[in-house]
Amino acid sequence: SQVSLEEESQQQPAVGHWKALMPSQGNKEELEPGCQDAGGGGEAQATEQLNVSRLRSSSVEIREKGSEFLRDELHKAQKELKLKDKECERLSKVREQLEQELEELTASLFEEAHKMVREANTKQAVAEKQLREARGKIDMLQAEVTALKTLVITSTPSSPNRELHPQLQSPSRAGFRKGHGRNKSTSSALGAASLALAPEPVPRECREVDSTLFAEFQAWKESPTLDKSCSFLDRIYREDVGPCLDFSKQELSQLVRVAVEQNTLTIEPVASQPLPVLQVPAEECGGPKKCALSGLARTCKHRIMLGDSGNYYYISPSCRARITAVCNFFTYIRYIQQGLVRQDVELMFWEVMRLRREMCLAKLGFYPSEM
Repeated sequence: SQVSLEEESQQQPAVGHWKALMPSQGNKEELEPGCQDAGGGGEAQATEQLNVSRLRSSSVEIREKGSEFLRDELHKAQKELKLKDKECERLSKVREQLEQELEELTASLFEEAHKMVREANTKQAVAEKQLREARGKIDMLQAEVTALKTLVITSTPSSPNRELHPQLQSPSRAGFRKGHGRNKSTSSALGAASLALAPEPVPRECREVDSTLFAEFQAWKESPTLDKSCSFLDRIYREDVGPCLDFSKQELSQLVRVAVEQNTLTIEPVASQPLPVLQVPAEECGGPKKCALSGLARTCKHRIMLGDSGNYYYISPSCRARITAVCNFFTYIRYIQQGLVRQDVELMFWEVMRLRREMCLAKLGFYPSEM
């Protein structure tokens, strides 16, 4: 009995512990370690073993149920992953197909764009070529129109070409060219063209090139212009053009000078012309017996119109000779500027000097008798 009591005293803390956790159904009071007997200790031990076995069985059951639940969840997750993999594979195939189609579309668009650019460049080159040709033709036609207009304006120059005007030649030369007459309008136009493009041969006389004048002409010939600021034209304006167009009526003289420079002056015979409606006072326009530029009583066979004003001014033969001399000079330098004169520089220089001599003679009062 003493041995059993020692064993019970050693096992009592454990029994008391299990009693605290799982109290028995018949007795709820805690047993004191010193109050239990040997029979109560065996029953408590059996109860404890029973409870432990129950706990073990319940834990095993819970563990089995948990593992079964986790296996089901794992199977579900695996199925979902397989579906996701299939969906990803399908989407990747769709993406690859779209990328391939996009690349093909981009390549076709670039090819079409390059084709359109090549066609546009070709059309642009053709259009630019046609434009250059058209501009060349326009420039040529404008030069021809300007030349013809100048010929019409100076259809009766102060020094006509006697080869094309038989009535101005001596009787012997006129008889030699008998039967080869031409229409008057045609011969006058051709005479002016011949005067500008093929100057008359200078008679054999002593002459010497002035180095200063020739240098100024050569400098102007390098880049011909009608700007009076260059030394060549400035000298001619001061020495020839200005004095030649300096008439008594200063205001009208200035208008005439501007019209000559702008190539808008028209000279026509008075005969067989209807009397115009005057927009300016009659005393300023002169009349058949009074020159509008000099204001003197002279027989006026010609009249001038400045631009498109519609006002006509009667001029005497002397004034007409002075105006036509200046017009002949401007006509010739315009031909040089337009590249219509194909001659040596020295020949062009002497023709300019001849025209300057005509202006000098005209301003001194010398003019052909047919004027």
